[in-house]
Amino acid sequence: MRKATISITLLAATALAACQDSTQQAAEQMLEKANQLFTEQKYDRALIVIDSLRQAYPSAIDTRKRALRLQQDIELKRSQEELALVDSALQAVKHNYEYQRQKVEKDKAELRATPDELTMLTKTRVRRDSLQTRFDVLCAKIRYIHKKQKEL
Repeated sequence: MRKATISITLLAATALAACQDSTQQAAEQMLEKANQLFTEQKYDRALIVIDSLRQAYPSAIDTRKRALRLQQDIELKRSQEELALVDSALQAVKHNYEYQRQKVEKDKAELRATPDELTMLTKTRVRRDSLQTRFDVLCAKIRYIHKKQKEL
């Protein structure tokens, strides 16, 4: 009776260890897939794989920690690329706004400013302010990601 209990316990422990190894391997494969997608600049797909990994393998702690680092790298890279685009657009809109503002000021002084000019100036200012807000949010996000990366 005692030998049977010991045998069953050993069998269960062996089966559990085998399952954990296969679980760890599967999680590692998903992480490798996410890394590959990141390298190919397919950020959205890489984040989906990371999310799937975290849901499917909650016990693969080390792999999940590395996946979190990769997720931060992906978000950082995406934010930096978007920041470059927003900055470029912001500079162009600022230049355009300043040109329009000077023209409208001159036309106002000469009492020739049209409602269309004033509307266009207002719309350009709103676009400039919107881009500036987006720029500021992206800068804050990048700073936050850097802070979190230092904590890990």
